[in-house]
Amino acid sequence: MKRAAAKKRTINIGNIKIGKGQPLVLIAGPCVIESEKQTLAAASYLQEMTLSLGVPFVFKSSYDKANRTSLQAYRGPGFRKGLAILKKVKDKFGVPILVDVHQVDEVAAAAKVAEVLQIPAFLCRQTDLILAAARTGQVINIKKGQFLAPWDVENIIKKVEATGNHNIILTERGTTFGYNNLVTDMRSLVIMKETGYPVVFDATHSVQLPGGKGDHTGGQSEYVPALARAATAVGIDGLFLEVHRQPAHALSDGANMLPWPAVKKLLREIIAINAIIKKTSD
Repeated sequence: MKRAAAKKRTINIGNIKIGKGQPLVLIAGPCVIESEKQTLAAASYLQEMTLSLGVPFVFKSSYDKANRTSLQAYRGPGFRKGLAILKKVKDKFGVPILVDVHQVDEVAAAAKVAEVLQIPAFLCRQTDLILAAARTGQVINIKKGQFLAPWDVENIIKKVEATGNHNIILTERGTTFGYNNLVTDMRSLVIMKETGYPVVFDATHSVQLPGGKGDHTGGQSEYVPALARAATAVGIDGLFLEVHRQPAHALSDGANMLPWPAVKKLLREIIAINAIIKKTSD
């Protein structure tokens, strides 16, 4: 679908900016809060690393993974305890927070802690949730559903804009490709950038194998660096990574998360690619 490109926007996330003319932003953290100690350790590592590389950083993690494959799967510490831990991250490290919201009654409290409210991919057509999140005035990160074409995000954008909120980020996280598989179409990044809003590439969820292990989701984390490099070359505004000290022992999404040491190596490559791209864009 060909459309006229809209004017590129810059969005404020706390004390950092994402979008037109801005450095590439890293959104990163563990998939789910496993403990306060683990979450603070991850935030400390990521903050120190991004400061050393000069990369703007937003911390992300979830207090509840409401869409786990199995009823027995670990979901998180819950709404209240999880938000309290994220507030400690924010207060201790001074970094902006991104968290996903699943129900309308979570939104107000989440907005008091997180600068970015994320609409999960599976819920990206849930009108009441989108409107409630948008009415807080916080930045809204729309995860494009695995079942949507990239131009379909226009309808979601209109829902957010209808509230008067234009603080929007769009995130690509792969598209369903047959059974238990996702594929990343790099054209999607270009098409979504034509909306004018900043576009983020979620490299770790894009290598998921949904339900691929029967009672849990699999993944192919070995392909994360290649996809991240390719997306950066397309001209994304931010990179979304889920990371863990020991992915093999993670309680959620371990198969597609990156171990801490791999993140710094990848970011160095991303910075170099992004510098080349920014010379001829924006």
